[in-house]
Amino acid sequence: MRRVSIFGATGSIGQNTIDLIRRDAARYDVVALSGGHNVAQLARDARELRAEVAITAYEARLPELRAALAGSDVEAAAGTQALLEAASRPADWIMSAIVGAAGLAPGLRALEQGSTLALANKESLVCAGRLLMQTAKAHGARILPVDSEHSAVFQALVGERISEVERIIITASGGAFRDWPMERLQTATLAEASSHPNWDMGQRITIDSASMFNKALEVIETHEFFRVAPEQIEVLVHPQSLVHALVGFRDGALMSHLGAPDMRHAIGYALHWPDRRHLPVARLDLATVGQLEFRAPDSARYPALRLAQEVMARGGLSGAVFNAAKERALDHFIAGRIGFLDMATITEQVLASLEAQPDLIDAAMTLENVTRIDDLARQAADQAVLKKTG
Repeated sequence: MRRVSIFGATGSIGQNTIDLIRRDAARYDVVALSGGHNVAQLARDARELRAEVAITAYEARLPELRAALAGSDVEAAAGTQALLEAASRPADWIMSAIVGAAGLAPGLRALEQGSTLALANKESLVCAGRLLMQTAKAHGARILPVDSEHSAVFQALVGERISEVERIIITASGGAFRDWPMERLQTATLAEASSHPNWDMGQRITIDSASMFNKALEVIETHEFFRVAPEQIEVLVHPQSLVHALVGFRDGALMSHLGAPDMRHAIGYALHWPDRRHLPVARLDLATVGQLEFRAPDSARYPALRLAQEVMARGGLSGAVFNAAKERALDHFIAGRIGFLDMATITEQVLASLEAQPDLIDAAMTLENVTRIDDLARQAADQAVLKKTG
């Protein structure tokens, strides 16, 4: 029986992970589940899976969680320290699906226990990729990618040598606004940005898809995880979302990974690795699909991709700045304080201001320094928004 934990259990990745575990529950011993405000869902899943502990990120919700778990054997806990304690509990496999930079510290703690970390939290690699990979190596742990694109690259590289890779192509749906006229984007509403044409995801990642900030993070993630040069990474807009990534080798061959837009494929691959097992995902009928469309992304429409290239070229802690500024800009867009296109403008302004301070950007990559610059970038983003809105 495998001991597993799921951090970010109430989000879309967490719920899909639970769906797969539920189908073969006798194989798994669930150690910990964590969530945010959706305490009712967290408690239901913890009861059903007989988890050892359920943790809400918000201490004010602890009484509600305790009440929901009353009469069960599931321990209730709340807050950052409780999450880190749960990540320290022995587990064979841990899903890291907490959204944002908040997922970094629990992921590092899990790796320090020598666990296999199924990484859906792309921000961890963007903010502190070198630290994450070094921690895994030092403790004999393994990181398996769960983003659909990086899982696809990982699978395409089975039996291959990274030294023979010429390029890696990750695909993007283009999000909700891929066919909109440019002049409409500034007036795009929150509701319009929150609807994805292909994937069923949470609001924040859906908006990030529309702005291509999600893909920008994935470009940096590709660089950090597979250790390929920035110029070897390409992005293609692929509206059908059936080809998740392609790997090009020095002999000119391309290895592609195709599958239905269902995150249970990448999650299941990581959960069962190195084996492949049956998954409840749709099988593609290519004759019905008929054709696949690809096009180059419009740099004017998606400035986030240019910013990702600049972040990789600058190095240091600029990834942490980029992610934090993007997260706060997204917060302000959701709150209605700035427009859709303003998110990229604010992020670029914060990058420029902090990258001009080498004592900050070039500091050693430690959790403390990443946390410090994350805070500074968020403050700078707030100040930029305040200046813009008066």
